[in-house]
Amino acid sequence: MKKLFAVADEYVRESDWKVLSLLKICLLSLGMLFGMQIAPKHKKPVFWSCAALFAVTYVPLMAKFFRLLTAKDKAE
Repeated sequence: MKKLFAVADEYVRESDWKVLSLLKICLLSLGMLFGMQIAPKHKKPVFWSCAALFAVTYVPLMAKFFRLLTAKDKAE
């Protein structure tokens, strides 16, 4: 667990405002997916829009995180 927190700290240190804003957009879309309290008529388009936005932002964020995680493993 300490290793994951150390990698997360390094991730934030290496990130600029663009990466952190992607992280916030990713979390926003995930929150909207979990808390969708909208009219049933509009639910499906909003769901797919949020799901697509989440997928598009999640993949590059996790790619960077796993790159840092594997680099930390090789360093030890």
